[in-house]
Amino acid sequence: MSESQDKNLPATERKLQKTREDGQGARSRDLSHLAILGSGALLMLMGTQPLINYMREAMAQQLVFNAAAAKTPAMMLERVQPMLVLGLSVAVIFALVTTGASVLSGVAAGGWIFSFKTIEPKFSKLSPLSGLKNLFSKQQMTTVVKMVLMTIVLSFVAWKYMSANIAEIASVSAQPSPMALSMVGSWLSTGVTLLLVVVLLVAVIDVPLQAFLFKSRLKMSHEEVKQEHKESDGNPQLKGKLRQKQREIADRASVSAVPRADFVVTNPTHYAVALRYDDATMAAPQVIAKGTDLVALKIREIAGAHKIPVLESPMLARALYAHADLDQAIPSGLYTAVAQVLAYVYRLKAALSGQGPMPEELGEPPVPVELDPQRGRTQTAEADAAAQQEGNV
Repeated sequence: MSESQDKNLPATERKLQKTREDGQGARSRDLSHLAILGSGALLMLMGTQPLINYMREAMAQQLVFNAAAAKTPAMMLERVQPMLVLGLSVAVIFALVTTGASVLSGVAAGGWIFSFKTIEPKFSKLSPLSGLKNLFSKQQMTTVVKMVLMTIVLSFVAWKYMSANIAEIASVSAQPSPMALSMVGSWLSTGVTLLLVVVLLVAVIDVPLQAFLFKSRLKMSHEEVKQEHKESDGNPQLKGKLRQKQREIADRASVSAVPRADFVVTNPTHYAVALRYDDATMAAPQVIAKGTDLVALKIREIAGAHKIPVLESPMLARALYAHADLDQAIPSGLYTAVAQVLAYVYRLKAALSGQGPMPEELGEPPVPVELDPQRGRTQTAEADAAAQQEGNV
């Protein structure tokens, strides 16, 4: 595999967002186990004694019978109903609290993610090859190693605890019932506390470990990053073609404004730019239509039909087409050149109307080199050639 295909780059923000939309995130099972066991143990610690006292009193009442109760079996169900309701209520509360603790632990580990994609049916999940690949993945191997180590630690803690309290455990059967129950309760409380301590230590390690494995699983190669940038920003070639089409559409649409122009400058065949100037509303002349090739030909035809002067000025036409936007003032660097053309047009119109002599032939207006695309490219090429020749010498 080439270096460009090595997945050693961190996941981009777009991929992380897409992963979250797919319902995936860093999740720690050990943190969920700790939340469920901890909340369950806390509920038992808080509610066991009150519940036992209530059940003791309820059992004492339920085991007292009179003649009417003995003759009416239906009354037995009525007497048992409060205990049944209490048992169901305790079970529902226990389930809600542990479920809420599990959800909160998941949010704490990987944030809130709401998506139905994880439960959508996918035939790829039934693929044996995919399952075999996941079985030997880095994630699965880490989970196996972690569970083996956790089992070893829990077994060691349980063995040490039981070996230290074996005499107390053996003496439980010889104690009176209330004392025996108290000893068993204390013993179980201590054992559950030790279990929670072990799970807490594992969760402290597992939470950052799962975050690291999740980010490692989402790493991208150079090619994937480049492809994502193309998808997000758009393919440069397609964007270039799209911009060209947009320019062509805009150029064709601007042709309708040619009848309002004061004059048109041409290349004379490839470019045509129509300009208009109104000293009452405009600070500078504006380009109201421009185009190349067929669009340029159409502009010249419309200008001829409406008796609008068409002047040949290749450098000015190229500069206006490249740097002037439609319905916007021309660049300040072209003020002098356009002013000369505009003055020539005014003299020409005056001469045609019999109000003055015909003006002399219009020369090439002064266009700054940096604003003429063709001359700028030519000088750049000449400079590069001269630099290369000097290097060879």
